[in-house]
Amino acid sequence: MLLLGIDIGTSSIKASVVDADTQQVIASAQYPDVEASISSPQAGWAEQDPEMWWANTIEAIKRVNTSKVFDPQNIGAIGIAYQMHGLVMVDKNKKVLRPSIIWCDSRAVEIGAKAFSDIGEDVCLNHLLNSPGNFTASKLAWVKANEPHIYEQCDKIMLPGDYIAMMLTDAITTSNSGLSEGIFWDFQANEVSVDVMDYYGFDDSLIPEIKPVFSNHGEVTSEIAQHLGLKEGIPVTYKAGDQPNNALSLDVLEPGEIAATAGTSGVVYAVSDQVSYDPQSRINSFAHVNHQLTEDTTRIGILLCINGTGILNRWVKENFGNNLNYVEMNQLAAQAPIGSNGLLVMPFGNGAERLLNNRILGASFQNLNFNVHSRNHIFRAAQEGIAFSLHYGFELMQANGVIPKVIRAGNANMFLSDIFSNALVNVTNTPVELYDTDGAKGAALGAGFGVGIYSSPKEAMSKLTKLKVIEPNTSQVAEYQVVYESWKAVLEK
Repeated sequence: MLLLGIDIGTSSIKASVVDADTQQVIASAQYPDVEASISSPQAGWAEQDPEMWWANTIEAIKRVNTSKVFDPQNIGAIGIAYQMHGLVMVDKNKKVLRPSIIWCDSRAVEIGAKAFSDIGEDVCLNHLLNSPGNFTASKLAWVKANEPHIYEQCDKIMLPGDYIAMMLTDAITTSNSGLSEGIFWDFQANEVSVDVMDYYGFDDSLIPEIKPVFSNHGEVTSEIAQHLGLKEGIPVTYKAGDQPNNALSLDVLEPGEIAATAGTSGVVYAVSDQVSYDPQSRINSFAHVNHQLTEDTTRIGILLCINGTGILNRWVKENFGNNLNYVEMNQLAAQAPIGSNGLLVMPFGNGAERLLNNRILGASFQNLNFNVHSRNHIFRAAQEGIAFSLHYGFELMQANGVIPKVIRAGNANMFLSDIFSNALVNVTNTPVELYDTDGAKGAALGAGFGVGIYSSPKEAMSKLTKLKVIEPNTSQVAEYQVVYESWKAVLEK
């Protein structure tokens, strides 16, 4: 059997077809070829059109099918990974009512902070494991308060992956993992939070049917099957946010295991068997993909997110690269020394940062000297600043009891850069293992477990190939620590 994985990213859509027996990708395609835009109607806002995601999904699937290395009729299950926390609203005819308010949008910060206070910090942290913060529930509350004509037409709310599944199958479902990332889930009552729904005045009918992460979330309709060259009735058997899915794709399923990714945003994601939380909600706890897979299985994903990682690197490339590609840019960055001759970059230019108590700090270049620094220094300092920001959050995770021995990551995005990878390894003094996987492959294999091909998520990931291990260098650990302390001092001024 073949498995189709779809990764709904902020920048593009990736579709991969995986052979269920070998667990290897036999064809992949991405669309569009240039990174999709984010609309910002006002400062701090970030929106994308769900219909654009769907159009790009169609093109990605068509493109992978044209590879001619497999028969699309042999695809037996579909899995979907998606950018987390986005709000999609549809009417009773399943038509999108407004652009999606996506993960890096900051407009609901004050609404969530007030809810945290009004509902009660102890109640929120013990039941939701988070402040309502700037998550999906608070975004919906913003629409209710500011666009009542839109809110009144809303029949169902969804996360981005739920929307793509709906377009494939005409069915609308969600899961406890999805609801937890929107801060709708009460971990103590094991149900949709009455506190959140009552406080914001949301009707229960807005919440889709709740199903397990690994289950039948609908079957591809005849019309869509014909349009995409697929077989009618293929089940969508797995849906998860991109970070839980990235952890799954790296076989990070058990307590103490840690995954990292550095795409548009950067994330360190640890698994715990404790229903725990950060008192200031700077790092966040969500239901992992295997939470309650069996009745007594507690698996909480502890997520540290930095909004401005790959998006900073792209901005530097576009504004200083003069048509360089990323490989060429990294080669120039390597010509600058560790620490970039004192140039420090704060990568916080992509909305409110949860790590910084939802402050909108903005990105900045510190100590820039026109007589010393070239674009080589800028290229290196940007990547070092990204690594330092992740380490800053890493220290917070360690203070909350997460003590990693190794970080697993896919060989993709920022991890393709030796500059970034070495900076992260040495500033954290923690080895990084790179694997031959990505979100689309992980989603496909997740679908394999959901459809019953594999006996467990771990079996679905049993043929991962470790490509590379990057070990700390003793002298560079010391050197990076000095630079990091200077960076940290600027951040905390």
